[in-house]
Amino acid sequence: MSGEILSEGEKLVIEAHMKPRRFWKKQYFLQEGDVCKYTGFIVKGSARTFSVDEEGNENILKLSVENWWLADFESFYHLTPSQYNIQAIEDLEVLQVTNAQVEEFFKPIPAFSAMMEVIKQNNAIANQNRMQAVIRYTAEERFSDFVNYYPHFLQRFPQNMIASYLGLSPETLSRLRKKINSK
Repeated sequence: MSGEILSEGEKLVIEAHMKPRRFWKKQYFLQEGDVCKYTGFIVKGSARTFSVDEEGNENILKLSVENWWLADFESFYHLTPSQYNIQAIEDLEVLQVTNAQVEEFFKPIPAFSAMMEVIKQNNAIANQNRMQAVIRYTAEERFSDFVNYYPHFLQRFPQNMIASYLGLSPETLSRLRKKINSK
């Protein structure tokens, strides 16, 4: 957050406007076609952001855990129907806020504004890195990179979801896991 500290008054404003919400395992935070009315900060649990193609295959764009934000940011900021689904993988506790609340209450709070800017930058960088990995890396390099950056995800998400996130078949991921574990 660029070193900014929230004042007690700012903390009270944020706490008063971010509403706790609980989602059970497999429950949707957002469904395709709906407008993303909330962004949610994950307090506990995990989720996935995915789309479904014409053949019914799920394509996972993002896996999220504690201290990460949930939203389809295009839909959230532009108030357009979402192309994505966001679903709880584990029971999920979030603090959620609307776009209007972000604009009205949080923009004047320098530390919150700085944090939202960092989130936007990190999302842009992560998306750019992910596209580059899909274009340039082999399946083994993508999996190795994933293990280096997110080793805890291997215990939190099923293998078929990790495979989808990496653009691999579950069988290919299984072979890669065996290969890496045998080294």
